[in-house]
Amino acid sequence: MGIRRWIWGIWKVFGGSLLSCFKRGLVYSGFKVMPYSTGLKTPLSNFEANSNYKEVSDPEIMVSFPIVDDPEGASFVAWTTTPWTLPSNLALCVNANFVYVKVHNKFNGKIYVVAESRLSELPVEKAKKVTPNGPAANTQVPNSKTKPSGGKSQNVETYEVVDKFPGSSLVGKKYIPLFDYFKDFSDSAFRVVADDYVTSDSGTGIVHCAPAFGEDDYRVCIENHIINKGESLIVAVDDNGCFTDRITDFRDKYVKEADNDITQAVKDKGRLVKSGKFMHSYPFCWRSDTPLIYRAVPSWFIMVEKIKDKLLANNKQTYWVPDFVKEKRFHNWLENARDWAVSRSRFWGTPLPVWTSEDGEEIVVMDSIKKLEKLSGAKVTDLHRHNIDHITIPSSRGPEFGALRRVEDVFDCWFESGSMPYAYIHYPFEKVELFENNFPGHFVAEGLDQTRGWFYTLMVLSTALFDKPAFKNLICNGLVLAEDGKKMSKRLKNYPQPSEVINDYGADALRLYLINSPVVRAEPLRFKKEGVFAVVKDVFLPWYNAYRFIVQNAKRLEIDGFGPFIPTDQKTLQSSSNVDVLDQWINSATQSLVHFVRQEMDAYRLYTVVPYLLKFLDNLTNIYVRFNRKRLKGRTGEGDCRTALSTLYYVLLTACKAMAPLTPFFSEVLYQNLRKVCKGSEESIHHCGYPEVEGERWERIEQSVNRMMTLIDLARNTRERHNKPLKTPLREMVVVHPDSEFLKDIAGKLREYVLEELNIKSLVPCNDTLKYASLRAEPDFSVLGKRLGKSMGAVAKEVKAMSTEDIIAFEKAGEITIASHTLKLSDIKIVRGFKRPDNRKEDEMDAAGDGDVLVILDLRTDDSLFEAGVAREVVNRIQKLRKKAALEPTDMVEVFFKSLDDDEAVSRQILGSQESYIKDAIGSPLLPADLIPSHAIIIDEESFHGISNLSFVITLARPSQVFNSDAIATLYRGNTQYSQGLQTYLLMRDHHNLKSEFQQGKGKIIVKCIENQPPVEVVLGKHVFLSVGDHFLNGKSR
Repeated sequence: MGIRRWIWGIWKVFGGSLLSCFKRGLVYSGFKVMPYSTGLKTPLSNFEANSNYKEVSDPEIMVSFPIVDDPEGASFVAWTTTPWTLPSNLALCVNANFVYVKVHNKFNGKIYVVAESRLSELPVEKAKKVTPNGPAANTQVPNSKTKPSGGKSQNVETYEVVDKFPGSSLVGKKYIPLFDYFKDFSDSAFRVVADDYVTSDSGTGIVHCAPAFGEDDYRVCIENHIINKGESLIVAVDDNGCFTDRITDFRDKYVKEADNDITQAVKDKGRLVKSGKFMHSYPFCWRSDTPLIYRAVPSWFIMVEKIKDKLLANNKQTYWVPDFVKEKRFHNWLENARDWAVSRSRFWGTPLPVWTSEDGEEIVVMDSIKKLEKLSGAKVTDLHRHNIDHITIPSSRGPEFGALRRVEDVFDCWFESGSMPYAYIHYPFEKVELFENNFPGHFVAEGLDQTRGWFYTLMVLSTALFDKPAFKNLICNGLVLAEDGKKMSKRLKNYPQPSEVINDYGADALRLYLINSPVVRAEPLRFKKEGVFAVVKDVFLPWYNAYRFIVQNAKRLEIDGFGPFIPTDQKTLQSSSNVDVLDQWINSATQSLVHFVRQEMDAYRLYTVVPYLLKFLDNLTNIYVRFNRKRLKGRTGEGDCRTALSTLYYVLLTACKAMAPLTPFFSEVLYQNLRKVCKGSEESIHHCGYPEVEGERWERIEQSVNRMMTLIDLARNTRERHNKPLKTPLREMVVVHPDSEFLKDIAGKLREYVLEELNIKSLVPCNDTLKYASLRAEPDFSVLGKRLGKSMGAVAKEVKAMSTEDIIAFEKAGEITIASHTLKLSDIKIVRGFKRPDNRKEDEMDAAGDGDVLVILDLRTDDSLFEAGVAREVVNRIQKLRKKAALEPTDMVEVFFKSLDDDEAVSRQILGSQESYIKDAIGSPLLPADLIPSHAIIIDEESFHGISNLSFVITLARPSQVFNSDAIATLYRGNTQYSQGLQTYLLMRDHHNLKSEFQQGKGKIIVKCIENQPPVEVVLGKHVFLSVGDHFLNGKSR
């Protein structure tokens, strides 16, 4: 849409249609006190005013204002640091809640009224100063602000309190003005009003009000009818910052230069109580470097106070996340809303569509270019100021009245942003149906600061125009701060460059870091680059490793001759006999994920979604992939491998789709590779619909796996306490739990996973809690405290006194009544303490518990456990050596060992006893080093010491062809030369290609390598072996 149509749209919202603010009687002209640059002759925004503060010394004076008809001739005393505002004084303001005193000066007889808490600020006219050497001479200290360091207050010696009263009692009292420049306001002005903006941290507790030069002054004077809203306000300072003709004694004098003259005039009138200098921070114009003043400027207003009740009602119709921003911050802001000044003295911006006569009696508001052209007779092509400010409109009252001219202001930019829902589609003159079908807007999102900005202006204008909120749902974000908690500042350079963060860690990592931070709960975030790195480390690397794991093992499947990996159809997969309990668990967890995310996204709760997604990815990598490595690597058979890989494939695909809105680039990269084996898939993940709940959810299985992980954590904790690392096998663990179904799952479907992960030989389930545990009940104070109130103490005492029988009955029934209160299982914590058998020491048996489960470990060792521990440590060292050699999981190697100990037979015996475990763990047998062929290609070799007091040399080598010389000799009738020629030829062949040929030939190949000799049939496993391990395991020797 063109800029001209946008401006036209703004005009319609303000006053150019029947639905406009103007036509609804919500617009009036008045004044707004703003920071004003006398150097530039223009108001500044608050942002501009805050950009250039300086420490300056300004005059401070206390002035007396005699109280009309006071029998004692008392005077109010007000304090100011802007003496130049005193000629425009129209009121005095007190705080109704403060205590004020009337004091009598013992030395000059004057009587003053000030806040009791500010009495010490009055000057000490005459007092005996207490010194270390005794009293000093009487002194006059008319301008001193020094307070005594001890002893009796000098002001108490100078002033006698003759009366005390609340500030509220002063309201309405009249006083004699300092000057008579505004004597025509006497009927309504020169009286005391009250407001909470008066504080007790400076001054006298009485503030002089000049409504043309203070925002609070203006507000207070309007609220107390000293001046009237919408009526003309006399501003006795011109655009240059000089006094106007009304201030006759200081006419044409620059206000900041008049301070001393005005102070002298006050003194001459006998009204100066005290004077001095005051150091403070003061705003200066950022361009002209001149001191700013606050000055009332003509403005156009929207009557927000008139529609405040509707605003509050409309706010209740909206849904906010988090809701406390709506219920507290935004509600309070609306409750205290004031009329909105929508005009600004600027050049650039949307011009106000208001033409007025010089006397202000005639006003025309434009709603279109056509209307402007018709009334003015001018051709209009552009609605910016420089193209329309010169256009005048003849008065409808006749030629004798002057022409109407445009008000020179432009709109506050917030009025434009609040008009967005209507202006951008040119409503109500175009796209009416589109607007009405989509208003209020379904969703908006912005920062917490917009409660006073865009959220507010949207609500004000929609309420003013339609009596509706502008939006239905809203997400409010907090502010991103520098790491030191300060606002990010280009000047301070207290934050890393965004480009640097993105280049180092990627846009997705930055996005996920912010989404998973307090910011999405409308709370501040101290930005740390290390936090973005943590997302890469804790989220993207594990996620990518799960993806890489499926790629590597799909490749391995093909290398092993089982053909390419194509994921099994999901319906077929669910009914497969190879489906494992962890397949069911991860599928169910995936459906739970989709259900939860959709539910929370519908509620706009991002702060709950991301932690759940991250927990799911953690479970995928650290439970499903970790516990299923054997199946995924094909060590439990091709069918089992394809089932596990297909399950992982669909879970990863769903996870990528679920994460795509949060990590669009990373999800896309993984998806583009995953889709290669899925026919008919969308070209981009962002073309896919968000996942739906499709498969079955098994809550019991999910609960059982969660409990399994609790058992594993408890067992790990017990191992750590007794310095028993996971590489050390243990004989037995006992799981004590009252739920027989849970024990059935742990001892059945999940048993092998528990034992393998914890490196324990056997698992014993037990539902006889009292056999191993003592029971103790503890009240949950965090739950019961508020509910029970004063009864908490009595209930807690009885809960703690519950017997074992009481606790067992309570767990079975699910509730118990104590002191007339019904308590549920969630109200009481049942603590299970380990009851160690008398014949076992702590270092032989120990336990850990959590809620209703107790895990007991047998910590004793024997020879078989020692040997298993050695084997596990050797496997660990081999895997590290593979990683050091930069081998891929699909790279096949042969592993050889040589003992460095004096008695090599011991090492061979130990490793021999663990042959099956080692072969299963590393994918090939562990072979004696003396079997390394002379033609073997060594990849890496390393010595290891201290493996349970044993030392080894581990050697990694490429698989080598090994020959049965006797069998090959029969191919050439015992001709040694021909037999060696065949072996040489086979050694020259690429190992991988030779393996493929044998696979294609079903274990046989035809070779012709000897001239004048017929081809021979070479049989794998008879004439040649493709690894030393195959040869060794077939009982063949060289």
